[in-house]
Order: sequence, then structure tokens, then C-alpha cells
Amino acid sequence: MNPSSPDRPSYWYDLAGLADSTEAIRAALPSGVELLYAMKANPDPGILRTLAPHVDGFEVASGGELRHLAEVFPETPAAAFGGPGKTDAELAAGLAAGVRRFHVESPTELLRLDRLAAARGTVAEVLLRVNLPLPVGEAVLVMGGRPSPFGMDPQDARDCARLDLPGIRIRGVHAHLGSGLAAPGAASVARTVVEWAVAELDAGEVNVGGGMAVDYADPTARFDWPAYGAALGELLARYPGRTLRVEPGRALTVYCGRYRAEVLDVKRSGGEWFVVVAGGTHQFRTPAAKGHSQPFTVLPRERWPYPFARPVTGAGPVTVVGQLCTPKDVLARVPDAAGLPPPGRIAAGDTIVFELAGAYAWNISHRDFLMHDPPEFRTGVPEHRPRNL
Repeated sequence: MNPSSPDRPSYWYDLAGLADSTEAIRAALPSGVELLYAMKANPDPGILRTLAPHVDGFEVASGGELRHLAEVFPETPAAAFGGPGKTDAELAAGLAAGVRRFHVESPTELLRLDRLAAARGTVAEVLLRVNLPLPVGEAVLVMGGRPSPFGMDPQDARDCARLDLPGIRIRGVHAHLGSGLAAPGAASVARTVVEWAVAELDAGEVNVGGGMAVDYADPTARFDWPAYGAALGELLARYPGRTLRVEPGRALTVYCGRYRAEVLDVKRSGGEWFVVVAGGTHQFRTPAAKGHSQPFTVLPRERWPYPFARPVTGAGPVTVVGQLCTPKDVLARVPDAAGLPPPGRIAAGDTIVFELAGAYAWNISHRDFLMHDPPEFRTGVPEHRPRNL
């Protein structure tokens, strides 16, 4: 290989670790709680196949996701079809595919679905997505609890439940009010949602959504699934004979993924250091989308193949950027070089491995900007040393 040609950026998915962690999450949830995977987080076929034995189904949020799921699992219909702005074509495709539950976002969507189902001579099984006026202050991303495009007002849900529609069977309620909730906050939200759903609609099924917290500042932190499962168990004991569902995405897959990129250049500008990697936010959008610094490790390169000095970071702030022609192409920031992970500096030719890259990463990236080659996808954990050319 030409030493001046860097390795292509690559995603690494630890599927064995994903299977183990999901099995542990499943074990922490009591009987009567179904575990769905929101595949918008990462629809990679290998990830879906790894999750399949440990979850009760998959949630899709578009006609494209519905088709993708059918390609991976031809005999397995989607457990749920959510998302705002469903077209008639998407609703019809969901009916044809045998979707188990439609998460209906508005009275108008319910009436449209009824017409389509009645025309087919079938009945759509529905959960009404409700936007309850519930504070979710600790949430990183607020989806409800205040005016929102997601779901319907409680009174609209009550009105929908009273309709006599031949193509609709309302099974209960869906509510996803926020993301980034720790176990106590998520349990509190679940209690309020279930209490309202049972009291107001006598719901037999309640999907309390996902949104379990992922701490990008501490890659070792984990959502307290046993405590959350215990809280859901108390709800089931209080309301026997009902089904609860949880629908995490990021919280299942984020830890299994890593994004590996080689350092092309290190340079100083205005007293700060900039580390330029082969790759960037066109392949790994997460840090730009969330506005955080992505945690990473450094794999030092032992040899330098050029006859001139190798650039390396010194004292001062360090910013890790990609190859795009925009100042927003930032993957990580370290306020002071003293805070760099071992070996405490970054040199051209080193490799950076970004952690927590298993969700909302490649699949949400603006991959056609500048038209760089796509990353490679590999199974396992990145090797602990870069190439030594």
C-alpha cells in the first residue's frame, strides 16, 4: 500500500457484545413488558439480525424502513409503524405488510387509515399517540409535554376513542415525550402515561416509548435497566391484564459501534491545534447533530513514512475535524491538550477511534456532501494498533 494513502474510515460493530447487552436488558424487564427496537437508530442488517432473538419486534417510521425490514426479515411484519406525516401509500403498505400496530398521530390520520383499511376489508390495530402535558425537564430532546408536531392532544385522543370506525380497532396509547431520560425520570413518565391511558381510555396496551439516557461524556455510564424494569413491574401489578411496551433505539445499539479514522494532518491556528482526520461528519453525524464532543481513544502509529518532521499536538485546545469544507465539521473538542486520552498527544498518521457510534451515526449523515468514498463496515472491535507502514 502507498504509505501516503490513508486507510479508509470504517465502522466497527461488536455484534457479540450487542447480543449480550440486549439479552441482559430483556432479562431486566418483567413478563408483560414487550421490548421493541426503534430501527431508526440504526437499520444495519447485521444489527437487526443480532437483535431479533432478544426483542419482541421492530418499530418502523417510514415506508422505506418498512421495505428494508421486509428485505431483512421477509416473514416478520413490523411490530409497530410510527412517525408523523405518513402518506396514504405508506399506510396502505403497512396494511398490506401486516403491521401489528399503527401509532396514529392525529384524528385525520386515523380517518385516512380507516378508509384504507375498510377498502381492503381489514381492520387496522391502532395505538393513539398522545402528547400529554407532562414536564420532561431533564430530557435532552423534548418530543412532547408541550406544543409539538408529535402526537395529538388528550382531548383529541378521547374523541378518537369514541368514534365507531369499521376499519379501526383502538388497542391503547403510545406516548414518547422525550429522549435522554435517566431511569427515575423515565419511570416517572411511564407511570403518568399509564395512569392516564387506563383512567381516560381504559387502554389495554400502553407503549411508553424509548428515550433512555446515553451519556456521551461518560462512555462507561449505562441506563439503570433493572431499576426501570422494577418500576414497570409495579405498574403491571397495579394494572393487571395489560401489556406495556418500551421502544428504545439508541440505548440498545449505541455502545456496540465505533468509528475509526486516520489522522491526515495536525496544525496550529491562533494558538489552537486542529487534528484533521480522513472522514468527518459526512460519515459520522452524531457529534454535529447533538452539539457534543464525541469520546475517543488514540491508537499511536509507530512509524512515520515521510522524510520530514511529523506534526504533533502541543499545549493548548485541540479540535478534531473532518475533510468537509465547513467549520461545522467537528467531531471532538478538548479544551486543553492535557485532557487528551493516552498517549496524551495526537500525531499525523495516528488512528482515532470514536466510541458510542452505534446509533444515529452513518444513517443520519449527509453522506453526499463533497462525495467522499463511503466508510467500510466491519464486525468486531477495532484492532488496538494502527498499521505501521
